[in-house]
Amino acid sequence: MSLAKIHENLRACRRCPNVCGRAVHGPALETKVMIVGQAPGIHEGDRGRPFAHTAGKTLFKWFEQATGADEATIREMIYFSAVARCFPGKAAGGKGDRVPSKTEIDNCREHLSDEVTALKPELILAVGKLAIEEALGKKCSLNEVVGKKFSAVFHGHRVSVIPLPHPSGVSRWPHTEPGKTKLRRALKLLGRELSAHF
Repeated sequence: MSLAKIHENLRACRRCPNVCGRAVHGPALETKVMIVGQAPGIHEGDRGRPFAHTAGKTLFKWFEQATGADEATIREMIYFSAVARCFPGKAAGGKGDRVPSKTEIDNCREHLSDEVTALKPELILAVGKLAIEEALGKKCSLNEVVGKKFSAVFHGHRVSVIPLPHPSGVSRWPHTEPGKTKLRRALKLLGRELSAHF
């Protein structure tokens, strides 16, 4: 299936009644490097692209530290996907976004699987705990995995996985130890891996 058709299916999807807005995706970019995030935030739907607001600013700062490349260049190099493709809504109490439910993740898994099958990526950049666990196929903590590279089978394809913490301002993990040190290691690794691919 072509990426254009996958995106058409995403835009037409109405499987999850409790999400807000429509599915978000980036361009149909043919590349062997794929970012998998958690889910779009409240602003991404209006702006029509993943990581388009505050978390994106942090993420692209990390990429610039790792590679020297700006946001526009990164968006031309890497395909952006997510575990869930629609904004799940705000978390109870209004602090941060709601984590997609298991049903929502299961409903969206077919779209993600189609993207992996179409692209056959070699490198997955898993952003945030939910995406990391989806990519590695197991429960894990950020302390265990950030700063390392893993080999995994992701939707039937053998891939390398580099876990990154979520760049949301709600998470304090990247700003405190051991998160700060582990993030620096992850960005060095990211820079080496992207240099090898591009």
